[in-house]
Amino acid sequence: MRFSRPSIICTKTILLLLLSSFLSCHNRKEKNPMHYFDAIAANDIKMGKPREGEWLFRHKEKGQTFEAYKKCRLVKPTQDKSVLYLLPVGDFTELQQKALLATRQYTAIFFQLKTVLLPPVSDKTVPSFAMRQEEDGHMQLLAPYLLDSLLKGKIPQDGIALHAISAQDLYPQNDWNYVFGLASYVDSVGITSIYRLQNQQLDTANFKLCLRRLMKITSHEIGHILSLRHCIYAKCRMNGTNSLDETDQTPARLCSECQRKLFYNIGYDNVQRLKQLIHFCQDNGLENDAAVFKTDLDAIE
Repeated sequence: MRFSRPSIICTKTILLLLLSSFLSCHNRKEKNPMHYFDAIAANDIKMGKPREGEWLFRHKEKGQTFEAYKKCRLVKPTQDKSVLYLLPVGDFTELQQKALLATRQYTAIFFQLKTVLLPPVSDKTVPSFAMRQEEDGHMQLLAPYLLDSLLKGKIPQDGIALHAISAQDLYPQNDWNYVFGLASYVDSVGITSIYRLQNQQLDTANFKLCLRRLMKITSHEIGHILSLRHCIYAKCRMNGTNSLDETDQTPARLCSECQRKLFYNIGYDNVQRLKQLIHFCQDNGLENDAAVFKTDLDAIE
């Protein structure tokens, strides 16, 4: 009959569609982001009892669970506002500029958001009441003043955050010695200083160490801008730190709980992000950090 052949084709088509639907559902299940976070949780290293001199020894914090994060008034990228802007403040050497360029690349990968390094601006206009000179002769700038006068309200129209990187040392208030970085959650601005990250002077011998510190502190402060609070549950990029030693001991990796928060906020391909982080670290000689990120990739493959 004339209709027998088309019926067979129709039957085969239905079977293929059913098989395709089954495989699609199966693949979606395998790529379920929640499965990813459950898998990498085994790589979390729990926080030990804080020792004297460490951040949590002095600062009693409640922490922030994933459920608490979801209930926050999140700073969240939108179609119109999704760019991260980095603003150099002061005069930078050629090697420091290289570190800034690498930090821009890392920040874009870490948050999976377009990141723009703006032309540098001068710090010569900072008034005398917002600076002080230390005993060794180096100048410090008052970080809250820079947040309010230089950054607040200056985010480009398509920007979600504006983060400055200062060539000069920073201090947050008169009774503090210094601060590595500071952020304003409300105004979506932050600042980091490269001064103490380079052991006073950046050279080829300490370049990788300085870059690693700058990457970690900048991503930490931008994490705050994106509504992440300090992590107190595991060794994590969002741990608070009191010293460079403590900063150096914290991993470049976010713990599984904080990764879950960032994914909830931004939404991206977790595997792609990991591979890009690994490649970046390998390309810049940060093999230990590459190995840490690879533990998460191995957990899901």
